[in-house]
Amino acid sequence: MPSFEYEALDVGGRARRGVVNADSARLARRELRRLQLTPVSISTPREKGGGKDSKRATKIGPSELVNLTRQLAVLIAAATPLEEALNAVALQTDKPASRKRILAVRERVLEGWRFAEALGEDRKSFPDLYRAVVAAGETSGDLAGVLDRLATMLEKNRSMMNKAIASLIYPAALALVAGLVVTALMTQVVPKIVEQFETVDAELPFVTRIVIGVSNFLGSYGLYLIVGAVLAGIAFWQAMRNPAFKLAFDRWILTTPLLGKLLRGLDGARFARTLATLFAGGSPLLDSLKGAQRTIGNSHMRERLDGAITQVREGTSLAAALKRANVLPPMMTHMVAAGERAGQVPVMLDKSATQLEEEFDTASTIALRLLEPAIIIAMGGIVMMIVIAIMLPILRLNSLAAS
Repeated sequence: MPSFEYEALDVGGRARRGVVNADSARLARRELRRLQLTPVSISTPREKGGGKDSKRATKIGPSELVNLTRQLAVLIAAATPLEEALNAVALQTDKPASRKRILAVRERVLEGWRFAEALGEDRKSFPDLYRAVVAAGETSGDLAGVLDRLATMLEKNRSMMNKAIASLIYPAALALVAGLVVTALMTQVVPKIVEQFETVDAELPFVTRIVIGVSNFLGSYGLYLIVGAVLAGIAFWQAMRNPAFKLAFDRWILTTPLLGKLLRGLDGARFARTLATLFAGGSPLLDSLKGAQRTIGNSHMRERLDGAITQVREGTSLAAALKRANVLPPMMTHMVAAGERAGQVPVMLDKSATQLEEEFDTASTIALRLLEPAIIIAMGGIVMMIVIAIMLPILRLNSLAAS
């Protein structure tokens, strides 16, 4: 039965909005009058952006997608038919654009589409991996359980990315402020003070000459440096679109002492949790591996895992193939081997993902706590050098005058 969005007035004259199910717009108006509502406007989701037109609307955001998935899991676990669950979730959604997209999916389900296929018409809101997990849940007959694991996976992956971004915001802001302060001192304060020394015939101290040289350089070429930095950033961004350059850069960054370990753990946790979700949902191992591989951001790790997938296809055990790939944390491959022996691979993958997330959280916290004082100390050292460079000539002039 189609759904219609309506705007109506109740007996008290207050505006009401919602969704009503009816075979036609005329019957929808009749149903609203039965509910003692005076129809103002009635429209189908497709008229306002459902179906193909919905691609122009704002996609369902990550937080909304997690909540939507969790609510669907609860409703379906309570034996609610899928179309009713989708309708209930749509009514709970505050954003009209998201409601239209969910109702458009519901319409396709009512027309006889499989749930994963119905989601496939809105690829912006429901990525390939999301639809693959849903398809696995439909095939296995445990859609509610798979949706619950999917919501957990989306929540964990998003939490990891948010922590990674949040851990860089404060140091980056601190470094930016420190750079601006030092630049202002070197380009605005130092030149005015140096003017006072121009009439002095005595040789200036070495530190003072260095600071004056840096100040003159920034004053003359500072704009060129900024333009050069911007052009270098644009050139790097363009180069990263080249697969060969990105592969080489991603391979190099994994070898860096601290950052490489953090990135390896971040991608490893995301890979492990996605693989566990897909495999536990009933998806074949090879398909699960391919789906989990798509969640990895590092192209070198993805390339190495291609070889691991090939080895699994040829009969190699999962743990042995992942170990030969040599890009995932060793702890993860050991836990996968234990899971294969016990017949609990998804459980061990979940545990390894949790452990990797905890290690990432701890390591990023320590790195952040070390980076903040390092930036402050560096800024303090530069400011101290500027002050010394200014004070030394003044003290020398005072001593000469006293003598």
